[in-house]
Amino acid sequence: WNLWPALPLAPYGRRKTIRREAVAGRVWTFEQMLGVFYVHVPIRMTVVRMDSGGLFVYAPVAPTEECLALLQPLIAAHGPIRYIILPSVAPEHKVLAGPFARRFPDAELFATDKQYAFPLNLPAVYLGFPRAFEFEVPSPEARRVFRTRPRPVRAMPQQVLTAKASRESVYQEAAFLHKPSRTLLLCDAVISTSAEPPPILLSEPEYRRALLYHARDDPLEKVEESPAVLRKGWERIALFANFFMPGSLVTLETGAWLSAAPRTPMPELGWGGVLPFSWKASTSKAFDAFSAGGRPAVAPIIQIILSRAPEQASARRREGAWVQRVASWDFVSVVPAHFDAPLAVGPKEFASTFDFLAK
Repeated sequence: WNLWPALPLAPYGRRKTIRREAVAGRVWTFEQMLGVFYVHVPIRMTVVRMDSGGLFVYAPVAPTEECLALLQPLIAAHGPIRYIILPSVAPEHKVLAGPFARRFPDAELFATDKQYAFPLNLPAVYLGFPRAFEFEVPSPEARRVFRTRPRPVRAMPQQVLTAKASRESVYQEAAFLHKPSRTLLLCDAVISTSAEPPPILLSEPEYRRALLYHARDDPLEKVEESPAVLRKGWERIALFANFFMPGSLVTLETGAWLSAAPRTPMPELGWGGVLPFSWKASTSKAFDAFSAGGRPAVAPIIQIILSRAPEQASARRREGAWVQRVASWDFVSVVPAHFDAPLAVGPKEFASTFDFLAK
């Protein structure tokens, strides 16, 4: 993947893809990995077979040669990619959508309307999107979110949530319903985190290094790869990814980790032997409380964004209305773009994950 410098996240140019069938003969997921400082999580594209023919792509991943090869059997069996959806303004999704769309020039590309670039708000073409594509406010039939024709709206109901994330940015989430399979497609809002490491993180020795790195309790500890050790590493990665500075994290004195680095018994893990933190004995309990056995939840960072201005009643009404509209759909499965998927979640359980909005 030669375009990794556009957003230099691991695994940089070496991006493996795993294709899995989420709903037999109808919905497939394509998983890759991304992260920083060995805090690696899955990033997922969902491909849907449309009853009218062709394929619908939600939240594209990097169009590596392996990814494209895994797509070809679906294209051969069900027809070409007709629609490509960028459901978020998050850079880890946005940076992949343009290059993916360029590989399928006959497909229609749709995106949420609040896309932006920082520090310079560049035109779409400078962000890797096809030259003819611009982020526009389209027709009312498309609910003023997707550009050009509203055909995807008729084929698959959609609802978009927009919330102020900071003074300079917004958060957007475009939810789609595939009626024939009763599958809800989400990007970042709802996640499920189970105790087992995601398959993509176990798929390559290079990827498993991150799990081993975080499984250590001390810079001079040597761990042997085993299911228990890999699970321990995953617990800590999941806490890092969702809380940035988890409460059970212990930051070591600079002198301690600097002096330990040259003496590491596991130089193969990289980073020059540096491990600047340890973990409290309560970490596994902290993960269990967060994971709740894989129970679906709104990602903590999204909870913060949606809860930032409780005094803004209009914003709370908009957020609550989005939840209610999505919860009015008939679905039995949810496929988010990160962590576990698919999730056996229906409208009632989906709505309950947003109960914090009422507080």
